Amino acid sequence: MPTAREIMTPDVTCVSERETLADAAHKMADLGVGSLPICGQDNQLKGMLTDRDIVIKTIAADKDPAQVTAADVAQGKPVTIGADDDAAEILRTMGQYQVRRLPVIDGHQMVGIVALADVARALPDRPVGDLMDAISTP
Repeated sequence: MPTAREIMTPDVTCVSERETLADAAHKMADLGVGSLPICGQDNQLKGMLTDRDIVIKTIAADKDPAQVTAADVAQGKPVTIGADDDAAEILRTMGQYQVRRLPVIDGHQMVGIVALADVARALPDRPVGDLMDAISTP
Protein backbone atom coordinates (compact mmCIF):
# COMPACT_ATOMS: atom_id res chain seq x y z
CA MET A 1 0.00 0.00 0.00
CA PRO A 2 1.46 3.43 -0.90
CA THR A 3 2.65 5.81 1.79
CA ALA A 4 1.81 9.48 2.24
CA ARG A 5 5.29 10.38 0.99
CA GLU A 6 4.64 8.50 -2.26
CA ILE A 7 1.29 10.13 -3.06
CA MET A 8 1.57 13.59 -1.48
CA THR A 9 2.09 16.89 -3.23
CA PRO A 10 5.53 18.14 -2.10
CA ASP A 11 6.72 21.75 -1.85
CA VAL A 12 3.51 23.14 -0.38
CA THR A 13 3.17 26.90 -0.07
CA CYS A 14 2.27 28.14 3.42
CA VAL A 15 0.46 31.24 4.54
CA SER A 16 2.21 32.97 7.43
CA GLU A 17 0.22 33.21 10.65
CA ARG A 18 0.75 36.99 10.40
CA GLU A 19 -0.60 37.33 6.84
CA THR A 20 -4.09 38.71 6.38
CA LEU A 21 -6.88 36.60 4.99
CA ALA A 22 -7.04 38.94 2.00
CA ASP A 23 -3.40 38.08 1.26
CA ALA A 24 -4.13 34.39 1.80
CA ALA A 25 -7.10 34.55 -0.59
CA HIS A 26 -4.89 36.10 -3.28
CA LYS A 27 -2.30 33.38 -2.72
CA MET A 28 -5.00 30.69 -3.02
CA ALA A 29 -6.27 32.24 -6.25
CA ASP A 30 -2.76 32.48 -7.71
CA LEU A 31 -2.04 28.85 -6.84
CA GLY A 32 -5.49 27.54 -7.79
CA VAL A 33 -6.03 25.89 -4.40
CA GLY A 34 -8.77 26.00 -1.78
CA SER A 35 -6.61 25.63 1.31
CA LEU A 36 -3.19 26.51 2.64
CA PRO A 37 -1.25 25.38 5.69
CA ILE A 38 -0.68 28.13 8.25
CA CYS A 39 2.98 28.28 9.26
CA GLY A 40 4.43 30.19 12.19
CA GLN A 41 7.57 32.26 12.46
CA ASP A 42 9.31 29.06 13.65
CA ASN A 43 8.26 27.42 10.35
CA GLN A 44 6.08 24.99 12.30
CA LEU A 45 2.57 24.08 11.19
CA LYS A 46 -0.05 26.07 13.12
CA GLY A 47 -3.21 25.03 11.29
CA MET A 48 -4.99 24.91 7.96
CA LEU A 49 -6.82 27.77 6.29
CA THR A 50 -9.56 27.05 3.78
CA ASP A 51 -11.47 29.25 1.40
CA ARG A 52 -14.53 28.32 3.48
CA ASP A 53 -12.84 29.75 6.60
CA ILE A 54 -12.35 33.04 4.79
CA VAL A 55 -15.98 33.20 3.68
CA ILE A 56 -17.77 31.84 6.78
CA LYS A 57 -15.56 33.04 9.64
CA THR A 58 -14.69 36.40 8.15
CA ILE A 59 -16.82 37.77 5.34
CA ALA A 60 -20.13 36.29 6.56
CA ALA A 61 -19.25 37.46 10.09
CA ASP A 62 -18.86 41.02 8.76
CA LYS A 63 -15.13 41.08 9.47
CA ASP A 64 -12.60 42.70 7.15
CA PRO A 65 -10.33 40.07 5.53
CA ALA A 66 -7.66 42.77 5.18
CA GLN A 67 -7.60 43.08 8.99
CA VAL A 68 -7.99 39.45 10.09
CA THR A 69 -4.84 37.30 10.14
CA ALA A 70 -4.47 33.60 9.47
CA ALA A 71 -3.62 33.12 13.16
CA ASP A 72 -6.99 34.62 14.07
CA VAL A 73 -8.85 31.74 12.41
CA ALA A 74 -6.44 28.87 13.17
CA GLN A 75 -8.11 26.52 15.63
CA GLY A 76 -6.47 23.95 17.85
CA LYS A 77 -3.79 21.50 16.83
CA PRO A 78 -3.85 20.69 13.11
CA VAL A 79 -4.59 17.13 12.04
CA THR A 80 -1.57 15.66 10.25
CA ILE A 81 -0.28 12.38 8.87
CA GLY A 82 3.22 10.95 9.04
CA ALA A 83 5.21 10.76 5.82
CA ASP A 84 5.62 7.00 6.18
CA ASP A 85 1.99 6.26 7.13
CA ASP A 86 0.20 4.17 4.54
CA ALA A 87 -2.92 4.98 2.55
CA ALA A 88 -5.13 3.00 4.94
CA GLU A 89 -4.00 5.25 7.81
CA ILE A 90 -4.59 8.32 5.65
CA LEU A 91 -8.15 7.14 4.98
CA ARG A 92 -8.77 6.40 8.68
CA THR A 93 -7.48 9.84 9.70
CA MET A 94 -9.45 11.70 7.03
CA GLY A 95 -12.61 9.82 8.01
CA GLN A 96 -12.12 10.28 11.75
CA TYR A 97 -11.58 14.04 11.48
CA GLN A 98 -13.81 14.58 8.42
CA VAL A 99 -11.11 16.35 6.40
CA ARG A 100 -10.15 16.12 2.74
CA ARG A 101 -6.56 17.33 3.05
CA LEU A 102 -3.79 16.41 5.49
CA PRO A 103 -0.42 18.07 5.95
CA VAL A 104 2.32 15.42 5.76
CA ILE A 105 4.89 15.61 8.54
CA ASP A 106 8.36 14.05 8.72
CA GLY A 107 9.62 14.57 12.25
CA HIS A 108 8.64 18.17 12.96
CA GLN A 109 8.87 19.39 9.36
CA MET A 110 5.96 19.63 6.95
CA VAL A 111 7.07 17.92 3.74
CA GLY A 112 3.86 18.00 1.72
CA ILE A 113 0.12 17.67 1.69
CA VAL A 114 -2.05 14.72 0.76
CA ALA A 115 -5.55 15.29 -0.58
CA LEU A 116 -8.46 12.94 -1.01
CA ALA A 117 -7.85 13.07 -4.77
CA ASP A 118 -4.27 11.81 -4.22
CA VAL A 119 -5.59 8.83 -2.25
CA ALA A 120 -8.33 8.19 -4.82
CA ARG A 121 -5.74 7.92 -7.61
CA ALA A 122 -3.64 5.49 -5.55
CA LEU A 123 -6.33 3.10 -4.29
CA PRO A 124 -9.25 1.02 -5.57
CA ASP A 125 -12.69 2.66 -5.56
CA ARG A 126 -14.22 0.99 -2.49
CA PRO A 127 -12.06 2.47 0.32
CA VAL A 128 -12.34 5.94 -1.20
CA GLY A 129 -16.13 5.61 -1.45
CA ASP A 130 -16.29 4.60 2.21
CA LEU A 131 -14.20 7.66 3.10
CA MET A 132 -16.49 9.97 1.14
CA ASP A 133 -19.42 8.62 3.16
CA ALA A 134 -17.53 9.20 6.42
CA ILE A 135 -16.53 12.74 5.50
CA SER A 136 -19.97 13.69 4.23
CA THR A 137 -21.86 12.44 7.30
CA PRO A 138 -22.53 15.26 9.78
